Amino acid sequence: MTTPRFDILGQALADASRTRMLCELMEGRAYTNKELAAAAGVTPQTASAHLRLLQNAGLVLAEKRGRCVYHRLAGPEVAQALEQLAAIAPTESLHRAQRRKAGGLAEVRSCYDHLAGPLAVAMTDALLARGLLVEDQGAFRAVPAGDWSKLGVVLPTGSGRQPFARPCLDWTERRLHVAGPMGRQMLDHALAAGWLKRQAQRRGLQLTAPGRRALEQILGVRCDDLLAGVAAG
Repeated sequence: MTTPRFDILGQALADASRTRMLCELMEGRAYTNKELAAAAGVTPQTASAHLRLLQNAGLVLAEKRGRCVYHRLAGPEVAQALEQLAAIAPTESLHRAQRRKAGGLAEVRSCYDHLAGPLAVAMTDALLARGLLVEDQGAFRAVPAGDWSKLGVVLPTGSGRQPFARPCLDWTERRLHVAGPMGRQMLDHALAAGWLKRQAQRRGLQLTAPGRRALEQILGVRCDDLLAGVAAG
């Protein structure tokens, strides 16, 4: 039996500068050494040492494009693991403290390649309530009923190598939202349809007026009440 090397992962995560870099990369984009150094508040030389350690732990990949080397997370499974670790990370209190620490990210944000935050949880709850999504042995299963195209979802015709709809524990909400290919399709569609817009804060997203109307019509999600509750919390 092969023993997982949790000690290597632990060493990689045991530094605030490295965790800040990983949080930047959870948006799903790739960044240069200098960009990540600025985000972490360290020099480019220090950032290079941190990034080598993250690469050796299998958390980050480096890719050369022209004269620049770009760094990105090794894959969506890394982003999911980081999001779930964030959900159990120590904090001064529980739910409200996590939202305060997240700042604007608590409302609507991306988690690598899918939607996260209270809006993502509300959409997942609505899909479960309508029977379009079913919890099945710790996983989500999409039911081929209804008009999935309204959400930009194309259901697979066969079994793929990874779960199509994967549950991901939300960092601030401590509840499940949809990840995997389905989560990626829904986020891509929401951005393409103008329901969501990217903000200057890299993982932060803005829900537009058309997006509020569409999600209420399609899923019955009352976005105004939802986000007002987040602000009050």
